[in-house]
Amino acid sequence: MSKDKKTLKVEHGGKKREVALRWVHTLVIGSGAAGLNAAVQLSNQGIDDVLVVSEGLKMGTSINTGSDKQTYYKLSLCGADADAPRLMADNYFNGGSMHGDLALVEAASSARAFLNLVNLGVPFPQDPCGQYVGYKTDHDPRQRATSIGPYTSKQMCLALIKEVERRGIKVKERQDVVALLAIEQDGQKRACGAIAIDRDGELVAYGAENVVFAVGGPGGLYKTSVYPVVHTGAIGLALMIGAKAQSLPESQYGMASTKFRWNVSGTYMQVVPRFISTDAKGGDEREFLTDYFKSAGERDSAVFLKGYQWPFDPRKIAGSSLVDILVYCETVLKGRRVFLDYRSEPQGFSFKGLSEEAHSYLRFSQALIPTPIARLEKMNPKAIELYADHGIDIRSEPLEIAVCAQHNNGGLAANHWWESLNVKHLFPVGEVNGSHGVYRPGGSALNSGQVGSLRAADFIAHRYADWSVDRDAVLAAAETAASEAFAYIEKCAAASSSWEEARGELQARMTRAGAHIRSAGELVKALKEAKAQWERLNAEGCGFGRRSEAKGVREALRNRHLCFAHLVYLDALRYQVESGVGSRGSAVVLDPEGTAVHPMLGEDWKYAGENESFRAKVLETTIRGARITHRWIARRPIPETDLWFETAWAKYREGEIYS
Repeated sequence: MSKDKKTLKVEHGGKKREVALRWVHTLVIGSGAAGLNAAVQLSNQGIDDVLVVSEGLKMGTSINTGSDKQTYYKLSLCGADADAPRLMADNYFNGGSMHGDLALVEAASSARAFLNLVNLGVPFPQDPCGQYVGYKTDHDPRQRATSIGPYTSKQMCLALIKEVERRGIKVKERQDVVALLAIEQDGQKRACGAIAIDRDGELVAYGAENVVFAVGGPGGLYKTSVYPVVHTGAIGLALMIGAKAQSLPESQYGMASTKFRWNVSGTYMQVVPRFISTDAKGGDEREFLTDYFKSAGERDSAVFLKGYQWPFDPRKIAGSSLVDILVYCETVLKGRRVFLDYRSEPQGFSFKGLSEEAHSYLRFSQALIPTPIARLEKMNPKAIELYADHGIDIRSEPLEIAVCAQHNNGGLAANHWWESLNVKHLFPVGEVNGSHGVYRPGGSALNSGQVGSLRAADFIAHRYADWSVDRDAVLAAAETAASEAFAYIEKCAAASSSWEEARGELQARMTRAGAHIRSAGELVKALKEAKAQWERLNAEGCGFGRRSEAKGVREALRNRHLCFAHLVYLDALRYQVESGVGSRGSAVVLDPEGTAVHPMLGEDWKYAGENESFRAKVLETTIRGARITHRWIARRPIPETDLWFETAWAKYREGEIYS
C-alpha cells in the first residue's frame, strides 16, 4: 500500500535515486514562536502525530531578535479602563487595509493566547493582586502592551521549546524545506507535504494531511535587514504553489545596526548620538545631518524623536523621518557608510537647544550630562552591554547603521481560522500570514503569531483530524518535486555564477527599489531585472560558491524561492504605486508632481500624499504559473456575531463555528 511506503524512487536524467519518505498527520514548518505554539496546541487538542521541521530551534527571528523593550500586545488585563474585544478590534481595523474578522479574532483570542504563555512560565509582570500591568504602545489608546524586556520573543520561544520537549513532540532540526507539495483533490487545491534537504545535502520527503506554515517574514530579500542573519524566510515556497497573498507592499522599515542586526530605537536615539558618514574605507568623515535642519537643536530633537518614532513614516517626513531619508541617501545613493557615534556630542549640541519634550525626558531621567555614551550609561546600561555581548564596544567605536527591513505586515492570505484562502489544509501562521494592514499597534505581531497558531490548531482538531488526503497523489507530487530539485541541483553544479552573487543581486535590488523609498520608474526597472534573474536562475541555476558543497546546494535551492518571492513582491509594489495609493505605512512614493521632501534634496525628492480611500481595500495577489495578478478587494467588515448565550452555545456544541 502507498501509505506504507518509506522511500520514493525518483528517476532523473537516466539515474534512479531514493528519497526517504515520512508520513505525518500535521507537518509544522518552522520553529519560531508561532510554529512552536501550533505544535503545542495541536498536542493539547489530541493531535499526537505532529512533526516540527526546522533549520534549528535556535535559529529564526523569534529567538534571535528583540528591541529596547520588546512589546507583546493583548487585551487590557489591568486597571479600571474599559476594554473589550470589539474595542481592540476597532484599533486594528482603523489602521487600514485589515480585514475585520481577522481584527476581531486577534483581539478576542489575545487573552487566551497570552495566558497560555503565562502558564508556560513566561514572566510577564503582574502586580500583587494578579493584574498583568501594561503601558500604551504606538497606535494604542489603552494600556494593552506588556513586556519582559529586550528579549520577550526569545523567552516565549524558550518556554514553548520546553513544553514541546515535555510533551514529546517530535522535532527534526537541520533541515531546510525547499518545496511545498500540493495536489488537486475534490476540485480544490490542497497542501499535502513538503520536500526538505538536510545538512548532508540529501533530500527528504514528507507526506501530510495538514501543513502549518510558520516560516517567518521575508528577511532574506533585503541587503539592509534587521532580520537575524540566520533567518531568510520562505514565503516564496507557498507563492510557487499558487497560494494567495495580500498586502505584500505593507512592510515596516527603520534604522538598525548592520554588523549585529538590532533596532537602534528607544534610548539608542533618545541620548542623541552623533550621526557621521564616511567613504567605503572609513575615511572622509562628515556630520551629514546638520545642513538639513534650521539649527542643531532642531536636528537633535528629530534624532531624539526616533526613539519614540523608530519606524520610517511618511507622515513624519518634516520631522524625525527625514533622518531615515538622509541615511538612505548616504548609504544607497552615495555608496557611503553611516555610523552612530556615542563618544562625543554632535556638532553644536546643547541641552538648551532641544525641544521641550526632549529636554524634559532627559531631565526626568537625570541624564542632562555630557556625551551620549554617559547618557546611555545612565538611562539604559543594558543597551551598551547588549552590543558588548556581540563584540561591539560602543564606548570606543562608532556603530554602523542603515535603514533596514524589519517586518512585513502583509503575507499569505488566510481566513479567520488561518487557513489559506485557496490552498486547503495549508495554515500560514506568524509573520508569513498577511493579517496586518497599514498601521498596527506595536507588539501586535507577537499576539498575532500566538493567536493564529492557536486558531489553526483549533480548526485542524475539529475539522481535519481524520486522514483524507489521496496518498497516491501525494507520492506522485513528491516524486515530481524531488525530480525538479535534482534537476535544479545539476544545473547549479555547472553554473558560472555563485549563489552568493545571485543572492546579493536580488537583495540589492529590493533595498534600492522595494523598501521604504519607492517610485514607479524605479519599480518598473527593478521588475524587469527581477524577471530576467528569475528566468536566468531557472535556466542556469547558481553555483555552490565558496563554502562546502552541501551548504552550496541548500543555498542554491533557497535562492530559487527567494528570487521568486522578490519578483512577486516587486510586482505587487508596482501595482500599488500605479494604483495611486501614494505614501503610507512605512514607505514614501516619489512623484515629480508631489510635495518636496526638503529644499536641499532637489526636484527628484518630491512625494505623493496618501489616497486614504485605499485603507478600505486590501491588495490581493494571485499566482497562476508564471502569471502574477493583483486586485483591490473591499476589506471584510468586523463581524456582528450572535452573542445571545443560548444560541451561541448551541452553535458551539454542534461545531457550527468551525466553518
